Amino acid sequence: MQNYQELWDKILAEIELEVSRANFLTLFKQTQIVSIENGVVTVAAPSAMIIDLLQRRFYEVIKSSADRHIGEGTKIIFVPKTIVSIVDTQQTPSGTLFDTEVVKGPLSFGHLPRVRADYTFENMAVSSSNQLAFVSASTVAKKPGETYNPLFIYGPTGVGKTHLMQAIANEVYAKKPEGKILYTTSEEFTNEVVEAIRTNNTTNMKKRFRGLDLLIIDDIQFIAGKEKVQEELFHTFNILVDKSSQIVLSSDRRPEEIKQVEKRLISRFSGGLTVDIEPPDFELRTAILLIKAKKHGATLSIDAAKIIAQKTTDARGLEGLLLRVMTIAEGRGEDISEALANSVLSANKDESINSFHPDELIKNVCDYFGVKPTQVKSAKRDAFLVKPRQVAMFLLKKELGLTFVEIGNLLGGRDHSTVMHGVEKVENMIENSLIPEDILRINKPVVEQSVD
Repeated sequence: MQNYQELWDKILAEIELEVSRANFLTLFKQTQIVSIENGVVTVAAPSAMIIDLLQRRFYEVIKSSADRHIGEGTKIIFVPKTIVSIVDTQQTPSGTLFDTEVVKGPLSFGHLPRVRADYTFENMAVSSSNQLAFVSASTVAKKPGETYNPLFIYGPTGVGKTHLMQAIANEVYAKKPEGKILYTTSEEFTNEVVEAIRTNNTTNMKKRFRGLDLLIIDDIQFIAGKEKVQEELFHTFNILVDKSSQIVLSSDRRPEEIKQVEKRLISRFSGGLTVDIEPPDFELRTAILLIKAKKHGATLSIDAAKIIAQKTTDARGLEGLLLRVMTIAEGRGEDISEALANSVLSANKDESINSFHPDELIKNVCDYFGVKPTQVKSAKRDAFLVKPRQVAMFLLKKELGLTFVEIGNLLGGRDHSTVMHGVEKVENMIENSLIPEDILRINKPVVEQSVD
């Protein structure tokens, strides 16, 4: 094989055409291939922060180019340069980027693309409403493909389905980083099937999905009425189960309640273990708040958590409430006491404002503008995505009190300076009456306002 330097230069030359100049110089310029082994490409980068951004924002761009030069089905693993081990120089491939530094086999760092690193079993509060689902997911993560295949988790929005599914991915990845693991949504799965058909490239698409060790699809109910997508999923399903690969699915309803889905596919969904998650009870909501407060570095007493937990039964809404209380407490220079929580939450006549989860707010903004959350969070810089992305930045900052870094992470790993610019841009538009006032009202879902 050609030496790594030459190979990586060709890959970088393609990537440079697809990303901004600033991103290329900041994130890609100092990267290097460390090793290629069994289809796993190990890439070294200067810091953990750069690795995190590369994984979350540009993994598919890198993989696409690597596939063209190395072969279809490559897996990219990132490592910080500081952990590259020194070995005998005589074992180093001639012409590699490191004269004396290579790694002995692929190393893992960070987390899987599209999977949050903090979504683990350890970080999840468990109560009677989600205990069976938690135990089932833990069992699957320990022995993927051996028990409960498929695992079908259902329940209403905001009860922790995605957390459990990504916890499975994280645990399997931690044990076997070289494994082929994919977490995706039904929307993204649909898009890949449609694009493969459009470009007459179904062979590669089938190879990608049918070669997995673990396939996780969120919100599977949205494949309803999509015949070609269902057909592809049916065949993929059979192949993966036959070779003992694990499948995990989630939905907002039981398999048999999903309309416009073929009976043979419903039968496959029901062929393993089907478990539900109910809305969290008061005790679980309180525990969730304590966990989230710790994640944000805030001190929250149990009594204050109980006050917040009383305000909503929506698990996602809890974080919006907590962030509002945290922001006001920080502005006043106070601890989050029971009295402060009571004061802040009682002062809001319309509590639906507080119950918004960041993802819900982003979705409402996208519905208003007629775009998809996946587009707003993507690395694309198309003109029609600029305004919805900036409006989302503004509302996440002004209404939910998130930091610029937090907003950047929510919107595809964008730099905090980009978020600052977006917020300022919307502020200027408001001052000059260049933006419809109804966009800025989130006391009702924005999609409802756009329909009226």
